[in-house]
Amino acid sequence: MKTLKKILFYIIEWTWALPINLIGLIGFIIFAKIRKCKHERFYNATVTYIPGNWGGISFGTFIFMNPKRPEEWLRNTRIHEYGHTYQALLLGPVWFLVIAIPSFIWCNFKPCVEYRKKNNVSYYKLYCEGWANNWGQKATGLKQTDIK
Repeated sequence: MKTLKKILFYIIEWTWALPINLIGLIGFIIFAKIRKCKHERFYNATVTYIPGNWGGISFGTFIFMNPKRPEEWLRNTRIHEYGHTYQALLLGPVWFLVIAIPSFIWCNFKPCVEYRKKNNVSYYKLYCEGWANNWGQKATGLKQTDIK
C-alpha cells in the first residue's frame, strides 16, 4: 500500500503539477548537479542547500533551502516546504496563483514585511503558510518546534 501511494504521488506530481516540477527540476540541475550544492532526500522530495541571504522555497518535489541557518530552523523549514509540496499535489497548475504568488508577496513585499513586524504577526498567519505547516507535519509525522 505504501509503494502504491508513493507511485500515485509521483504520477500526480509529474502530470497535474508538471509545470511546478519542471521549474524545480531545472533548479535542481543547476544547483545540485552543475554547482554541486549539497542535496538529500526528504520523504518524497529532494532538498538542495543553496547558500545565500534567503530562506527556503519549494517547486513541487524540489525544495531549496539556505544551509546557513540553525538546525532547528532547517528542520522546521524542511517540514514547512514539504507542506508546499503537498499543496502542489492538490492544486496543480493553479498552485502558482493560490500559493506561490501570495507567498512571495507576503515574504518579500516591503509593506507586508513591515506590517508583520509592526503588528507582531507571524509569517505563518497567511493561509498558505499555515496550511503548509499543517500539511508538512501531517505528511511527515514530524512536529515543528517554536514556530513564530
